[in-house]
Amino acid sequence: MKAMILAAGRGERMRPLTDNTPKPLLQAAGKPLIEYTIKQLVKAGFTEIVINHAHLGQQIEERLGNGNQLGAKIHYSPEGEQALETAGGIIKALPLLDKEVFLVVNGDIATDFDFTDLKNRPVDLAHLVLVDNPEHHPDGDFGLDNSGHVIANTSKQFTFSGIGLYRAELFYNIPAGSCKLGPLLRQEIANGRVSGQKLNGFWMDIGTPERLQELDLYYTLQKTN
Repeated sequence: MKAMILAAGRGERMRPLTDNTPKPLLQAAGKPLIEYTIKQLVKAGFTEIVINHAHLGQQIEERLGNGNQLGAKIHYSPEGEQALETAGGIIKALPLLDKEVFLVVNGDIATDFDFTDLKNRPVDLAHLVLVDNPEHHPDGDFGLDNSGHVIANTSKQFTFSGIGLYRAELFYNIPAGSCKLGPLLRQEIANGRVSGQKLNGFWMDIGTPERLQELDLYYTLQKTN
């Protein structure tokens, strides 16, 4: 199964750090954020990886190359200076991805999630990994019912982690160009075609310089323990 890392975001909330450095190359404990994700994917057996990029994206290609030094085979899906949003970026990259099911991971998260848990998961149209709501997103995104289906507008909501399995047909018949993922998922959630699971380990959305500092401390402490 191939994996895609979403790395095209402009990182507005990270400015000025992202004025001259793409967000995935910002460092925590001396290593670019995206390298942590790649190493986790490779460890779990996802060695063929697609990375989309936009703002300063050439720096990502120059840093990672073909991925050999990380044990991966990396393909790139450049979007130009203006990113295509999540679904739009996936649609543009479809020719590089599996024709059946593939994994997509946000490039601006950190987690200890074991990606091997997703390798043999049955997928209708999508399977989402959810987490407890962080302080900066207290209302969450979706719920889970007892049968493992993702549901909307429930009293107990969780936050979408940015980790998901998708069947390629989810994106068929959608015009190329900028397109958000959320409305597409909500439509299929209403149709009962999206499953999910809860991640109970470490997870962080690295959306601000302050959270990047928290992650830097977290990884530094891990190295010393």
